[in-house]
Amino acid sequence: MTKASFDLSAAEARRIALAAQGFGRGRPGRAAGPTALGRALEQVQLLQIDSVNVLTRAHYLPLFSRLGDYPRDLLDVAAWSPPGKKPRRLFEYWAHEASLLPFDLQPLLRWRMARALRGEGIWKNVAEHGSTRRAHAEALLERIRQEGPMAASEVGEAKGPGGWWGWSDAKRSLEWLFWSGQLTTATRKSSFERLYDLPERVLPAEVVNAPTPRDEDAHRALLLRAARSLGVATAGDLRDYFRQKPADALPRIAELVEAGELIPVKVEGWRQATYLHREARTPRSAAGTALLAPFDPLIWERSRAERLFGLDYRIEIYVPADKRKYGYYVLPFLLNGKIVARVDLKSDRKRGKLLVQSAHLESHAKAAVVAEPLLGELRLMAGWLGLAGVEIVGGGGLAEALRAAS
Repeated sequence: MTKASFDLSAAEARRIALAAQGFGRGRPGRAAGPTALGRALEQVQLLQIDSVNVLTRAHYLPLFSRLGDYPRDLLDVAAWSPPGKKPRRLFEYWAHEASLLPFDLQPLLRWRMARALRGEGIWKNVAEHGSTRRAHAEALLERIRQEGPMAASEVGEAKGPGGWWGWSDAKRSLEWLFWSGQLTTATRKSSFERLYDLPERVLPAEVVNAPTPRDEDAHRALLLRAARSLGVATAGDLRDYFRQKPADALPRIAELVEAGELIPVKVEGWRQATYLHREARTPRSAAGTALLAPFDPLIWERSRAERLFGLDYRIEIYVPADKRKYGYYVLPFLLNGKIVARVDLKSDRKRGKLLVQSAHLESHAKAAVVAEPLLGELRLMAGWLGLAGVEIVGGGGLAEALRAAS
């Protein structure tokens, strides 16, 4: 039976969301080990992968936001160590875009693999390699079965036109095999190129042999995990977390409400129907100080970021330089549970500096309050990245206050 609705203030919703995402706890820093990593992964469920390396690769950053100055090889071991050598616990697949995911999510995503096998839900130029180019894909699959892990660049086929996205036929076939679950990522080369291998040679036997849930059960389980990671969320927020379509998700949300797993609520300022996870905590005060990556699950859904924090945020990587408002790789700064600033950052690895290419204060914040804690977080990040210090090289309304604080 559906439980009674109740109202939440905007501040309460924000505190719930921050707690669900793991903010407010003490950060273990260099002392972080597998237990701390596991707790963070339980809270976020996945780490989005992105190829941009102007600061550091995106999958490392949400853990820095929650764990502080943690050893990055902690994630490398969990994601890409050889099977049986070290405690690997993550695999790569399409979830919220390309993602690193805990092993136990693999059976819950087999419905997506089955659809990809039929050419559904994937890019057209990849899907055709499961139809008109299927013999080519199957020949590559057999080659990997016989020869072992292989990168697209090792197949020996020329790239197509189009720069970064000018994939060879081999790359397209390998990606269809990956999307359809016939291949997975064995590890990554130093260039971050993916090495493909058979799932049974990478994933634990108990994962490979686990029964495949019915589609409806898998969709329901993914929505429940999203709800736990979000705390309070609209139907759109819940669907977006693992990129589920309305037809797959909306009936399952209704079932979760009926089962008492999700509680319908009304949130101050939110127009959409909203749901609270039944175990969500409501801290007494807002907490959390961190630099947030563009692909952090706390803010990756832009309408949610605006509802929670009043943050109008756009990733400007693909915007021409002269049309950017804030910069190329901009990280919002969370201070005591509020977004108070945003900084455009770059790792100058040759000079050993973390460059602040612009620093902008949010309209509700004060530079005198923000500058010192932001500088402290920037210095922490510089040390984590192996850089010698922070250099404020650009402008923006907060740049002078940062220079003065340094």
